[in-house]
Amino acid sequence: MSSTKKRRKKRKRSGLWALAAIAAVIVMVIVAGSYKLQKQLSADTKKEADLQAQYNEELQRSQDIEEYAKYTKTRKYIEEVAKEKLGLVYEDETIFKDEDGE
Repeated sequence: MSSTKKRRKKRKRSGLWALAAIAAVIVMVIVAGSYKLQKQLSADTKKEADLQAQYNEELQRSQDIEEYAKYTKTRKYIEEVAKEKLGLVYEDETIFKDEDGE
C-alpha cells in the first residue's frame, strides 16, 4: 500500500470518529432536553391538578354564598335573626327560660 492510500484511509477513520462523536453529542443533548421537558411536564401536570382543585373549591364556595344570599331574603331567616339577636317574639308566643337563664 502506498502512503497516499494510508493517509486517505486514516482520514476516513478520523472523519468517521468525528461524525460518531458529533452524533453522540447530539444524542446526549436530545436526551438531556427530553429529561428536562419530562420533568417540566410532570411539574405542570401537578400544578394543573392543584389549580383545578382550587377552582372547584372556589366554585363550591361561590354556590354556597349564592344559596346563603337567597336564604337571607327569606322570612325564616329574618325571624331567626330577630329572635336571636334582637330578642323579639310574636305577641302570642310563650317564652320558656332555663334555670340557668338561657
